[in-house]
Amino acid sequence: MEWTRGAMIGRGSTAAVYLATEVNSGELFAVKSADFSSSKLLKTEQSFLSKLNSPHVVKYMGFDITNENNQLLYNLFMEYLPRGTLRDEIRRQGGKLDQTMVRRYTWEILHGLEYLHANGIVHCDIKSSNILMGGKNVKVSDLGCAKRVRQVAGDGDSGVGKFSGTPIFMAPEVVRGEEQGFGADIWAVGCTVIEMATGKNPWPEVDDPLSALYRIGFSDRSPEFPSWFSEKAKDFLGICLTRDPKQRMSARDLLKHPFFEELGCETEQVKESMVFSSSSPKSVFDQSFWDSFEVTHEVSPLNSATDRIESLIGGSMLEVSNGSNWSLDQDWIIVRSNFNEDSEELFNQNGTLEMSFLEVHGEELASSMFDNVNSISIASASRKRSFVPAFGSVENDIAQNWQLKG
Repeated sequence: MEWTRGAMIGRGSTAAVYLATEVNSGELFAVKSADFSSSKLLKTEQSFLSKLNSPHVVKYMGFDITNENNQLLYNLFMEYLPRGTLRDEIRRQGGKLDQTMVRRYTWEILHGLEYLHANGIVHCDIKSSNILMGGKNVKVSDLGCAKRVRQVAGDGDSGVGKFSGTPIFMAPEVVRGEEQGFGADIWAVGCTVIEMATGKNPWPEVDDPLSALYRIGFSDRSPEFPSWFSEKAKDFLGICLTRDPKQRMSARDLLKHPFFEELGCETEQVKESMVFSSSSPKSVFDQSFWDSFEVTHEVSPLNSATDRIESLIGGSMLEVSNGSNWSLDQDWIIVRSNFNEDSEELFNQNGTLEMSFLEVHGEELASSMFDNVNSISIASASRKRSFVPAFGSVENDIAQNWQLKG
């Protein structure tokens, strides 16, 4: 495809998003570009999107490798959606959506997940900033954290925990390092429903990252439901946010929940193929070179909640090393794996659970584009905390350990 690069509409530390034009047709599309040496996430996303074809998933338009100003670039082409993300829509609506809008958008997100799950793909990072607004509907986007189901099933004997995504939206079993299967996406749908209804993250009452990770993974708590929700909506949330992943319904079954009965004619399901498309390659470089999708967080067998939470933070409470990294990026602490740039921001230096996003016109650049950092001190953040709100002895142990090392 012959194309021309247009204006930049967003930028991260390793990638930028531009408007682009297809020369022959004049069609506008979005191109996400990164230096070839740091384009692993884009290659992963391309590997998935190139095999998908659904009105509920952002449309893939190809990719290219170019040499511009003596810089080798990897370029991922996608449809351009000028209305931005679902998070943008929440802001446009005054910070929260009414139940009618929540129901409609949730129904469409579930259709996207039904399609992905039928094709053996776990998204791993569902949240409003990864849902794009396409006309009157929404589309699932940003598959940089996605995995094939055979690569995310938990293995209790191996001591290997595989995870990716945004920890505040992670399911309990993911925080514990047990598995990240289809049920983890359903938990994230519940969190996203709360985000749509309140404009806040699903754990707004917790103001410390350690407390949040403990509460999600090792307590018996679930996010609080919006008090003004109908009984059907609360029942739907209860199913999504069941702590036992085996008790969560599939996306397909959730589409039949009474919560969606009032959609009427809008609930008429779009008929589509539930298998991978067999379309021809859209680039001369479109080959199986980037067929590896697995991102693993490898840890030795863990005996306690303290071990697991420390492993999520990065092996020690002060110095980030191998595994999952918490690092400072100006005012934000980011968690990600050393082996992939695939996770997003969580907390500011005051310990407040927040979410920061790089806003662009028509698309948000995932914070997973931040540069990978192998080792960085988080002492400046930890020393500001004189205590960690306690939910039990495990968390107190973690807090004391962290402060001693600071």
